[in-house]
Amino acid sequence: MPSSSNASAGPQPPQAQPQAPSFPLVGIGASAGGLQALQLFLGGVPPASGMAFVIVQHRDPTHDGQLVEILQRSTPMPVLQAADQMLVQPDHVYVIPPDQDLSLLQGRLLLLEPMRQHGPRLPIDFFFRALAADMRARSIGVILSGTGSDGTLGLRAIREASGSVFVQDPITAAFDSMPRSAIAAGLADVVASPQELAQRVLSYRTFEPWQAKMAPEAGGGDEPDLDKVIAVLRLQTGQDFSLYKKSTVYRRVERRMALHQLPRLGDYLRFLRQNKQEASQLFKELLIGVTRFFREAEVWEQLKSDCIPALLAAMPGGGTLRAWIPACSTGEEAYTLAMVFREALDQCKPDVHYALQIFATDLDPDAIQLARTGVYPANISADVSEARLQRFFVQEDGVFRVGRDIRGMVVFSQQNVVMDPPFTNIDLLSCRNLLIYLESDLQRKLLPLFHYSLRANGILVLGNSETVGENSSLFSALPGRTRLYQRRNVATSYDPADFPPVFSRPRPGVGAAASEEPSTPQKAPELHQLTQALLLQSFAPSAVLTNARGEIVYLCGKAGMYLEPAAGKASMSLFSMAREGLSAVLNEIFPKAVREQKPIGRQAVQVAGRAGTQWVDVTVQPLLAPPTLSGMVLVVFADAAAPSARVPQPAVQDDRLSTLASEMQHVRDELRTTRDEMQASQEELKSSNEELQSTNEELQSANEELTTSKEEMQSMNEELQSLNRELTFKVGEMSQSSDDMKNLLNSTDIATLFLDDQMHVRRFTTQACGIFKLIASDVGRPITDLVTALNYADLARDAQEVLRTLVFKEVAVEGAGQRWFNVRIMPYRTQDNRIDGVVITFVDISTLKALEGTLQQALEALQAPGQPSDSRLLRAQTLLASASGGHARTFAPLPQGT
Repeated sequence: MPSSSNASAGPQPPQAQPQAPSFPLVGIGASAGGLQALQLFLGGVPPASGMAFVIVQHRDPTHDGQLVEILQRSTPMPVLQAADQMLVQPDHVYVIPPDQDLSLLQGRLLLLEPMRQHGPRLPIDFFFRALAADMRARSIGVILSGTGSDGTLGLRAIREASGSVFVQDPITAAFDSMPRSAIAAGLADVVASPQELAQRVLSYRTFEPWQAKMAPEAGGGDEPDLDKVIAVLRLQTGQDFSLYKKSTVYRRVERRMALHQLPRLGDYLRFLRQNKQEASQLFKELLIGVTRFFREAEVWEQLKSDCIPALLAAMPGGGTLRAWIPACSTGEEAYTLAMVFREALDQCKPDVHYALQIFATDLDPDAIQLARTGVYPANISADVSEARLQRFFVQEDGVFRVGRDIRGMVVFSQQNVVMDPPFTNIDLLSCRNLLIYLESDLQRKLLPLFHYSLRANGILVLGNSETVGENSSLFSALPGRTRLYQRRNVATSYDPADFPPVFSRPRPGVGAAASEEPSTPQKAPELHQLTQALLLQSFAPSAVLTNARGEIVYLCGKAGMYLEPAAGKASMSLFSMAREGLSAVLNEIFPKAVREQKPIGRQAVQVAGRAGTQWVDVTVQPLLAPPTLSGMVLVVFADAAAPSARVPQPAVQDDRLSTLASEMQHVRDELRTTRDEMQASQEELKSSNEELQSTNEELQSANEELTTSKEEMQSMNEELQSLNRELTFKVGEMSQSSDDMKNLLNSTDIATLFLDDQMHVRRFTTQACGIFKLIASDVGRPITDLVTALNYADLARDAQEVLRTLVFKEVAVEGAGQRWFNVRIMPYRTQDNRIDGVVITFVDISTLKALEGTLQQALEALQAPGQPSDSRLLRAQTLLASASGGHARTFAPLPQGT
């Protein structure tokens, strides 16, 4: 058996160009009771599995222990304690040292001092996240016996990276909290005993899905089968994934094939058709529901400090901000936005009232159900600060429940963002890490849809790997490296989005119906319109209307004197169509005018025309009004006199030198401007490099904005349906709670009366009607107005005293018909620890009082003077027998003289 002192145990020197290992790496998380599970798991792994294993366990930081030596007895593989910069090798086992956090970078283990923060340490989550980031699809997470929920957040990262998750069956675990947390989160691919888990991991290893191609090649044998998988999935789930990126779908299908040990896509297709449960699992897999609180913290900081205050400032009279979060998964992002809004309000401290209404939607009904409950494991403390946990959450039995204030801001609803009508009049729309999984055609539909949903100057939030691409005419980027965009208030001219027929207007002139419609006769132009057209044609200067990128939108006048089509592929770019001499000037002043948003001109520009050289005055003016033309640029050309006609003619030599000096100065200015523009362009290219990599040449064209009243009504209907589902869910909960309370109170057979802080009746049980003359309409009446059968005139005063001192009071009170009641008055305490009245219970103690009286009489009979002892005893026995229904015990006569 190899010893732990193997030569590879020490730290390895760094290589020149380290890379992530090509073999899979198995991260194993265990806690209390995990030693036996670790031994069973490692005992089932052969010495040449081709995988590396890293064990992260909650270890006592005060002593080293002998975990390495104990595990070495269970496996022939070398078991080493992890050291800083240690290179991971296959067929080795690495154990985290005590009081250290373990990370991974390019196949090397890194030891870090644990951060002293609120809540328990979560070393398993910390390593699993690093494992997912470094190994991607080659990452495998295993959760064994342990307490708490450490590891659940890390498993989410592994699933997002297309890794796999194996969890010990809670029945076989000594402590089942960690396995149950992972299973409840829906992250487990395989649930089994430790021995079986080892065999399942080995079987998964043999298929090596991470080494296969990530998408079927065009025209390859797998592409038809993949289309059939998508068709079967649509048939069984009702959801269409044909516009998802094929690489994403194939990667997820491939993972399911490896888990079921199906080598070919055709085999998986047959398995999918025969197993509806597998269709449900693949559906959830494709949704990639991975999220967490305050993900990408810099985004939330900018929203809190800049965006939300700006939105509030646009509503000086107060009001309600509306937000929409499509693909909300289990609700963490929606609740994060609610918390950030509340903190932003605290910073602004407005004098008027503001509220936030968040519509959070997702395709997965199970995720929506989890989001509605608002209950999350204790390990969210790794992402949520202690101050936020105390303020916005309530801790219950090892979990955190979202507080009422935050929960009340969010409405959850199941929605297909592609097929269902959108929400409208939205101030903030957050759609992060959804577009990266969709084909470019679907992205071209969603971005104009988001523009339609947002109000003027609304905020769009995208993920770090997403961008609006060529829809920059619809959205303008906000400062910073975050993907925050503001809606441009422009009228768009794109085609209607190709949504279902109920969601888009028919295009005029398309189809047989359009061709059959009679054409509407045009009205004759009015006189002033003809006059204006004649003046513009004869006397107004030539002009060109372009967008901010220099693409020509409209021509006015005889622009052919200054522009001509360029040879090659047709283009409407102003710069490519400008004649010789004019192109350089436009390249110089056009970007500067757009950047500075002010008119810039050049006089006496020499242009080579068809009839020879001509002189032109050029003015570039960005347009800010009217709103319809906001963002456009107007370029005006005016004929000018030659410079020789403007100034006196000097000597020929001086004129030549002056001309050369002027041209040189002009060239210097152009060179300086070009150099500045090049530097600015280089900075822009560097900042947009990540965007170009993620978009990968996906050209997105603009579409026409959806503005019909029918769409508006559909959107409002969707919103009302969402609110109705939310209210139905809450009414059901309240009805169930009310029924439970009513049955509980009636089953106790105790008369109970609930009073508010004004001593008015709030609720009462059926038994209380026998003590007070109560009917249903008495709710809300003061207790002093009620007729009672009790001889208790101080009931109202005692109730007021209990409400004042919060000290309960208990007293025995006589009622009508020789009945006695034990009256107990206690404060009414709400769920948020607030006193809101009193609770009075009446327990019938008439039998006890009768027994008490009988016992007193029997005692007096025994103690009666002047009577024989036998007579006194007989008298006492008779009284006791009458009290107990004739079953009193008979005592022997007392001895003489007693």
